[in-house]
Amino acid sequence: MRIHELRIYEGRNIYTHRPCIKADIDLEELADTPTCNIPGFNELLLEHIPSLIEHKCVRGHRGGFVERLNEGTYLAHVLEHMCLELQNLLGYDVVFGKARQVGDEGTIYSVIYEFRSKTVGYEVIHAALYLINEIQKGARINFNDKLQEIKLKAAKLDLGPSTAAIKREAEDRGIPVIVLGKCSLLQLGYGSHSKRIQATLTENTSCIAADISCDKELTKDLLKTAGIPIPEGFVSENLEEILSYAKVLGYPVVVKPNNGNQGKGVSVNLKSDYEIAAAFGIAKQFGEEIIVERFIEGKHYRVLVINGEVVACAERIAPFVTGDGKCTIKELIDIENQNPLRGEGHEKALTKIKIDAIMQAILQKNNMDINYVPAVGEQVLLRENDNLSTGGTAIDMTDEIHSDNAEIAVHAANIVGLNIAGIDITTKDISIPIREDGGAVIEVNAAPGIRMHYYPAIGKQRNVAKHIVDMLFPEGSKHSIPLISVTGTNGKTTTTRMLSRILQEKGHTVGMTSTGGVYINDKCIMKGDTTGYKSARMILTDKRVDAAVLETARGGIVSRGLGYDLADVGIITNISEDHLGLDGINTFDDMAHVKALVVEAVKDDGYAVLNADDKYCVEVGDRLSKNIIYFSTSFDNIIIQKQITGGGKAVYIRKKDIYLFDGKEEIKLMHTHDIPATLNGAISYNIKNSLSAIAGAVGLGIEYEHIVNALKKFKSDYVHNPGRFNIYEVQGFKVVIDYGHNIDGYREAIASLKNMKHNRLIGVIGVPGDRTETSTVRVGQMCGESFHHIVIKEDKDLRGTDPGVIAKQLLNGCVIGGIDRNNVVVELSEEEALKKAMLMAQPEDIIIIFYEDYNGVINTINHVNELLAQSQNTAVLQNA
Repeated sequence: MRIHELRIYEGRNIYTHRPCIKADIDLEELADTPTCNIPGFNELLLEHIPSLIEHKCVRGHRGGFVERLNEGTYLAHVLEHMCLELQNLLGYDVVFGKARQVGDEGTIYSVIYEFRSKTVGYEVIHAALYLINEIQKGARINFNDKLQEIKLKAAKLDLGPSTAAIKREAEDRGIPVIVLGKCSLLQLGYGSHSKRIQATLTENTSCIAADISCDKELTKDLLKTAGIPIPEGFVSENLEEILSYAKVLGYPVVVKPNNGNQGKGVSVNLKSDYEIAAAFGIAKQFGEEIIVERFIEGKHYRVLVINGEVVACAERIAPFVTGDGKCTIKELIDIENQNPLRGEGHEKALTKIKIDAIMQAILQKNNMDINYVPAVGEQVLLRENDNLSTGGTAIDMTDEIHSDNAEIAVHAANIVGLNIAGIDITTKDISIPIREDGGAVIEVNAAPGIRMHYYPAIGKQRNVAKHIVDMLFPEGSKHSIPLISVTGTNGKTTTTRMLSRILQEKGHTVGMTSTGGVYINDKCIMKGDTTGYKSARMILTDKRVDAAVLETARGGIVSRGLGYDLADVGIITNISEDHLGLDGINTFDDMAHVKALVVEAVKDDGYAVLNADDKYCVEVGDRLSKNIIYFSTSFDNIIIQKQITGGGKAVYIRKKDIYLFDGKEEIKLMHTHDIPATLNGAISYNIKNSLSAIAGAVGLGIEYEHIVNALKKFKSDYVHNPGRFNIYEVQGFKVVIDYGHNIDGYREAIASLKNMKHNRLIGVIGVPGDRTETSTVRVGQMCGESFHHIVIKEDKDLRGTDPGVIAKQLLNGCVIGGIDRNNVVVELSEEEALKKAMLMAQPEDIIIIFYEDYNGVINTINHVNELLAQSQNTAVLQNA
């Protein structure tokens, strides 16, 4: 068994609105073998993962899955349950999964399952396959070691607890979150209203303030100048100077790196030159400059200041073990590290206790080592610093901190200039003012960890992420931008461009993705077919953008899911035959299921825009629990009538005028001929595209005057709508460039041509290589029925077909359509095919080319135009 293909969906997708993985597994010779026919399989599987007994499966009761195993189920189903259970064992609560065969026959199955950690989700399918392959051989393995490997990878790559807490808080408020890169950098919100944060360092945190906090000596100088109590100290790179100044200070002292963090290299309560020298060597591992300062007696507190307010306070307890009279210190540490709350690094609420040089120095100072056996009840201090990152714990003291101490903490944060700061205070009792109790501010920390406030050993949890998100997004501020997502078989690019123009008319800086590229207003920042996940992220992470219109194509939805969370408006222009037979989408119902994701992923107060003239759109609407705006080319459409009667919103045409019913009254917006892109009504499909764009803009709450003004300026030309029925005048005839590439696209374009004055119609035709033979022949037939002359070409990207195959299918269709075979030419090169058509053109002819390479077509038109002009000039001279 092996992985054939693996897709990771980090957002909403066609399988679930949660992150999931789709792994296509080739079961090979075991594809048709049920588990009951694999000797010893079920027993060994349950021996390695006994918790599978808890899975109910379709039986609905504990042990249901095991019943299925014993009766005989297929290995794809087993893999689904294994991937879920392995994640559960690693601490991730996941429940959604499914398995299904790819196609009607064959050995490949899709195993789909949700994940919380992308790292873990990716690893469990490999681990599950490894285990199954070993079990088939009758082998027993130490599978727990495999799980621990996955756990360690996740600890390194997953978000830390501080970042994860902020992410949860933002998502609970409906603020979309994007994880940027492979680190813990988050973007909260979209576009111009977004904010970036890494751990507790925000984009608004001053770089100078963060640098100051990293320089402990400079921080102390500033605090001292401001009258804040600090421990007296001295900085040097030289041990002799440190020893000399320690004598001036008087023992005990503290030695630590000047630019350290997380308690690394800190040694406290040092009472001799020998201890200082050892501590100096440890501190030197973390920085050149070393601080020696007076040791302040008392307890250690972390005061968290956010936006000028104390939001939490915790007493930090250094790690220790309690003797049982039997175990050594090392064994007691090993036992404590089995605590499920302890993990690697910042993986869990507490960090595992590490044995290192600092710990051994502390034990040695107390005449112990790691092999010492403490008496029953004897507490052994393992470190003298109490950072959670070195194994410490915390007690919540938020309700106990004295107001004077809180004021000092806020003042210290302000002096350094930090909007989020962890103020370390040492004093005997935080409920007594430190000025009266001999306490001091020890450090001011940028990017303080917040897990101690979420997971105190004693006391209340404090939701400090709430205060961070409040600071980033004060009450009344925006966190997102208007977002419209457009899908459909045809018309989605034009609709997207129209909506971009409408939003620009209102004054927005619009980010747009389309088959023509990624745009900021009218500037193309990336060329190509950019209608998927990555291009959407490009727009939503751009701080220039304050409104987004995203063309969202089938291919992107299937391969990566949505590149956003929820839209304000989702639009389906239509659902017709195209791309059937690809990616497991074989029927119109399959296609409707894929496209429906765009209107399902809409905010509760947003709108789904659907085509009332399209049967599949109407069926999607019937299943949808969203606000809907229907559009139609006819006021008499039954769905439009029901919508109006029910007090819903609708956009429709009556006597060539476009109307909006806003739920209460009918409003006349404009005449269809007022929209240049319709060519006085000749381009019928641009009338439909205008309706969908108007409905989308209404759903977004755009004022009607902006909608009308924008559409009155929108033309079907190179500037506004490149590649969509663009008309070029060439030496007495016309060349139309269009992107029609399926049956309905051709039908609409041909109907528009027939509405135009013409002598002959000449078609330069082709379709993508991945279309079905039936649809390709049908396109050829329509062309044979409609054109006087045809030149058949093929795309350069054949999409897996052999050269000449598509041309042959189109030729068959043309002949079926009734065109004289002598009027059909096959020229596989797109440029040469267009050149031949233009050279055969007569006055008042219209040539239409259904292109692949837009720029190549433009260059060919210009080149042939020049040739024809020269030819005419030569003829004029000869006649003269």
